[in-house]
Parts: sequence; C-alpha cells; structure tokens
Amino acid sequence: MSAWFEDMAIGDRLELGSYLFTAEDIIRFARQFDPQPFHLSEEGAAATHFGRLCASGWHTGAVFMRLLVLTHQRLDEEARQRGDMPVPRGPSPGFENLKWVKPVYAGDTIRYASEVTGKIETTGRPDWGVILGVNEGINQHGDVVFRFDSKVYIPKRPVAG
Repeated sequence: MSAWFEDMAIGDRLELGSYLFTAEDIIRFARQFDPQPFHLSEEGAAATHFGRLCASGWHTGAVFMRLLVLTHQRLDEEARQRGDMPVPRGPSPGFENLKWVKPVYAGDTIRYASEVTGKIETTGRPDWGVILGVNEGINQHGDVVFRFDSKVYIPKRPVAG
C-alpha cells in the first residue's frame, strides 16, 4: 500500500495488474529456478497429475512481487508529480499461509491484488504501525490460484511542528 498508516482502512484494495503466463516464460523461469518436468515441457507435464504445462509456484510469486514493486514505483511517481512526498514503506516482519491453490497453466492470465485486513498499533515504534493484508492472484476464470497473508510496517503521518 502507498499511504500513511492512518489513511489505510480495512478493506482497502490495491490492484497490482495482470500477467499472461506464456509457455515460453514458464519454461525459461523453470530452467533457471525450478526444473520440474511439469514446468519444462508439455510432454513432461502430460505424464504428471497436472496434465499440462504449468508455472512454478515461485514464478507465480515472483510475478506478484514484480507487479507490487512496479505499482509502488508508479504510485510514488504520481505522488511526486502532485508535489507530495511518497510514503516510505518499512520492512515486512514476514508472511504466513502461502498457498498455491490451483495450477497456473500456460495461457492463463493472473490478476494480482493486495487488500488490507487489519491494522496493529505498535508500542515499541510509535511512529509506525503494522498493516496486515491478504494478497491474491486470480485467474481469468475467477479462481484464486495464489494467496498469502502479509505484514508490513507503514509509517504514521509526521506531526507538523
């Protein structure tokens, strides 16, 4: 998210964009990072329970991260063009419940988004809060294929003084 802690509300949703998983991209990624038969060729995939060429779960996650970074870069640039300072983002204390719910097949287009599910006031760092979120990838049929819960430190709006 690209707002101050106080400006975020449960239910706020940030659309990150979509990505078409082509056979060529799936195979290229798999050769480098996850060389399983069902990621490397249609023939190899046909002999598995997947039945067809499908993307590595790590590929699905890497695309999420790329779209998240690009979205934040775009939002930061929009803030600068308005004459505002982009809101800095803090570190993430981790994520939970990472799930690859369904295979992502060659030809699938996955739409990614993040949604605020909670807010935590911090006592040790009073200038920061923690935003809880659910992050998803949804295919062209409306099926969730990728999902995880995140936490990220977000600064509170500076007090004018």
